Amino acid sequence: MKTPNPSLVRAAARNNAEWCAAMSRSHGVEGEFTKQAWAAPDRTPRYYPDAVTLVPGADPAALSARIDTTTPGASVKDSFADLDLTAAGFRVLFEAQWIHRPASGPAASPEPATSPELAWSVAADPDALRDWAMAWDDGHGDADLFRRELLDDPATFVLTGRSTDGRVAAGAVASRGDQVVGISNVFARDGGPEAAWAHVPNAVQTLFPALPVVGYEHGDDLAAAVRHGFESIGPLRIWTHPGRD
Repeated sequence: MKTPNPSLVRAAARNNAEWCAAMSRSHGVEGEFTKQAWAAPDRTPRYYPDAVTLVPGADPAALSARIDTTTPGASVKDSFADLDLTAAGFRVLFEAQWIHRPASGPAASPEPATSPELAWSVAADPDALRDWAMAWDDGHGDADLFRRELLDDPATFVLTGRSTDGRVAAGAVASRGDQVVGISNVFARDGGPEAAWAHVPNAVQTLFPALPVVGYEHGDDLAAAVRHGFESIGPLRIWTHPGRD
């Protein structure tokens, strides 16, 4: 891992917070950006944090006061892994790394990538989004997280890689920002993380050739991302709250 890159981590954190805000809006939950963090006063969708810090050294008390900790499951994305939220009743859920891959340079036309194995497109209607969500979910019961309202968000691109028989074989969400494009929900139906990270980043950078790609991962996905051109640029930490009796 290279030395943490503070400016890239800030850009990645802001981009990720904007994606979390878009996902929350699609579920009718409105959050608010301040200098220190994005936070939502109502519970966000499953797997999505109630707050994301945007700068190092955010005020833990002020942050926890902005979210609902009365019911189980509140979570905070500590983007710089520098907070201690134990006094507010939180515990560490997991730790991860922000990742970065440089821009591929300008291209004449930012079209989705096509490879001999997969044909890539951006989901443009509810049926295409549903197909993608069902493939991403793989029978775990969370496909409804991705609602049609996401299609109206101009910064959200649901990338779909289809095999020659038309089946959704891989995909991701790309979140376009001013400085970077974020990548999340990376998956491949066959071949696990290695197959996913072999295909998805190239599709993202074909669509957005002038923007660096950022995201965060841990475990096998982190290892696969690094093997396919990403570098770790700094740690983050996810905190969760058990709720109050």
